[in-house]
Amino acid sequence: MSGHYESPLREPLIVGHKTYHDITEDIARPIESKAGKIWWTAFISALIAFLYGFGCIAYTIGTGIGVWGLNRTVNWGWDITNFVWWVGIGHAGTLISAVLLLFRQRWRMSINRSAEAMTIFAVIQAALFPLIHMGRPWLGYWVFPIPNQFGSLWVNFNSPLLWDVFAISTYFSVSVVFWYIGLIPDFAMVRDRAKKPVTKRIYSILSFGWGGRAKHWQRFEEVSLVLAGLCTPLVFSVHTIVSFDFATSVIKGWHSTIYPPYFVAGAIFSGFAMVQTLLIIARKVVHLEDYITLKHIEYMNIVIVLTGGMVSVAYATEFFVGWYSGSRYEDFTYFSPGAAVGPYWWAFWLLIICNVIVPASLWVRKLRRNILWTFIVALVVNIGMWFERFDIIVINLSRDYLPSSWTMFMPTFVDVGVFIGTNGFFFVLFLLYARTFPVIAQAELKSILKISGESYKKKNAEHNEH
Repeated sequence: MSGHYESPLREPLIVGHKTYHDITEDIARPIESKAGKIWWTAFISALIAFLYGFGCIAYTIGTGIGVWGLNRTVNWGWDITNFVWWVGIGHAGTLISAVLLLFRQRWRMSINRSAEAMTIFAVIQAALFPLIHMGRPWLGYWVFPIPNQFGSLWVNFNSPLLWDVFAISTYFSVSVVFWYIGLIPDFAMVRDRAKKPVTKRIYSILSFGWGGRAKHWQRFEEVSLVLAGLCTPLVFSVHTIVSFDFATSVIKGWHSTIYPPYFVAGAIFSGFAMVQTLLIIARKVVHLEDYITLKHIEYMNIVIVLTGGMVSVAYATEFFVGWYSGSRYEDFTYFSPGAAVGPYWWAFWLLIICNVIVPASLWVRKLRRNILWTFIVALVVNIGMWFERFDIIVINLSRDYLPSSWTMFMPTFVDVGVFIGTNGFFFVLFLLYARTFPVIAQAELKSILKISGESYKKKNAEHNEH
């Protein structure tokens, strides 16, 4: 690698005068030291939210779906909104890891591990919703093509909701394998440093006897590339299939061919916002400022600006098509008493402010490199993307073809409780992960230390001057 030097004009990706040993120490510190007060406070709060949500799920299953705020017209409410939102958040991880690996982008190395973990935890949250939405989850096995006691009843795979099940299970399994493969060299590092025999034993099982020989690295690289190649189409297919839940129906406002690309762009948009939210907190709490630098945050903001632009164009297209189609129903949905001035005007304008206006501020370089502002924008984008799903589902359903069946949707405490619970569950998983797994791929970071480390860049610059 020593022959490939980066332009001295480029900012280093690893700041501080780090050596290979420093990287090992910094990455292993959170695992080997005791958890601090901040971690415990966050963990207990997340656990309380998780338990409350779990209680609401148990209440739903015990009593039936009538405890949600659904009615005859709005028969999908918060559950499907949350489902699509969580699947979307899971998108950035695979994109950062797979697509940026195939494009040989070095800046992904500090963030890919956490982004992959976030993908897996978000997909777990999303998978909960179709399960509890069944109303009778213990009959879930009816959807599998297994020989059954119902005589000639065989499964009909025409429902887009079943496509979701396949999409999500594939996505989850490939993401877990990809994430785990990347962790193996780091588990070996923790194994070699472990003082307690139990810890040593656990990490030596997890690391599959990794020895760091050239052959091991060669296999590691090959498998990573193959998995990245598998993951890349998944990034696009999973959210496309989720959008088919809507696009293949005949409901006004949903029946649209723009949904697949628009959902994919929106998913990456919200996913990157969530990565920003988590990593800005993590770099502070676990002291990783030298590895997750301003440069990383700026690059991620650029992706947010790009995908935010795509989403804005999609919104404009929806309105244009609604007007151009000449369909009274489409026209009604988007214009007359529709989104902007109808009974849900507040949700519509929240969506526009959060997804179009606020992220546009990241065009300004100064704001793009401001950590506090980035954090605020990331939170706002996640709220906006939640409202986008809410608007698509609730506004379009609440005004049916028959004025006699027009209704308003009001969530109950169970709806809200389940959502709070999934957020709690997500953070419980993420906080546990940050304490037991190396948060950054140290082995990969070491591979770019000589190219992108601050002290090495200075040396190279001086060497070139002479």
